Amino acid sequence: MVIRKISIGADYKSSMNYIVGQDVINNSHKIHEITTTNEGWFYVWIISHSKEVVKWKAFSPTMPVSVEYNIDF
Repeated sequence: MVIRKISIGADYKSSMNYIVGQDVINNSHKIHEITTTNEGWFYVWIISHSKEVVKWKAFSPTMPVSVEYNIDF
């Protein structure tokens, strides 16, 4: 399933949110994709205006994470 949003933190109300399409780094990049591994790691990939995709953040399996999947009806 495609991940649309992750929220990082034990308290959902004050967690850090990362949403695909969100502008980051002074609007020079957008969140391109959020992926996960079988081991439970989450990765946030960003894309620049020149279309270069790079891994930006990694969250370990020990971090409290809420995941929202992209659902197309």
